[in-house]
Amino acid sequence: MKNVKERALQIHHVLMGVFGEPVWGNPMPAMDELITTILSQNTNDVNQVRAFKALRAKFPAWEQVRDASPEAVMDAIRPAGLANQKGPRIQAVLKAIYEERGSFDLQFLAELPLEEARSWLTKFKGVGPKTAAIVLCFALNRPAFPVDTHVYRVTGRIGLRPEKLTLEQAHPYLESVFPPETYYPAHLNLIRLGREICHARKPNCKICPIVDLCDYKAKNL
Repeated sequence: MKNVKERALQIHHVLMGVFGEPVWGNPMPAMDELITTILSQNTNDVNQVRAFKALRAKFPAWEQVRDASPEAVMDAIRPAGLANQKGPRIQAVLKAIYEERGSFDLQFLAELPLEEARSWLTKFKGVGPKTAAIVLCFALNRPAFPVDTHVYRVTGRIGLRPEKLTLEQAHPYLESVFPPETYYPAHLNLIRLGREICHARKPNCKICPIVDLCDYKAKNL
């Protein structure tokens, strides 16, 4: 594990040197981040943003989304795909949170112990480890490491996690590999590496900045 941790930190430093300090837009309130991340499931960033903007334009307050007809919510979020699943899921999450908290303010999660905050989020149907980690990391500045499909693929290919590790298991594992202070930039830079260079079907190893630190290169090139 020590060697993996050292290589993870080395990879992080190389990507920071190449891509720089990443910034992912403007921070959103935790409730907004939660809903937009649910919308992001099984779709791309463009459609996610379109759906979220359409939802907020039609229903400016979360109370309105909660109380709207399911058909109206599904119609608003249709650009994100799977509207028949995501609409009822979003409304169920909103209803459950309001019943428990009496508001949609999730700032209290910033004060809870990290694992307690993570458990609170993942108890809602449709909120998995990735969604919880995104809310904690991006909206609440907590040390959580989100693992999306790009991060999962890239870390498996370059050898930062066991190949047979599931997506869900990869979250705590990669949190143990990377130092907490690197979670935010490492997550974003690994996504960028996966999108621009380490493609799913044909990685462009010739221009990869971490090729000398990569297990795939050692095995295949």
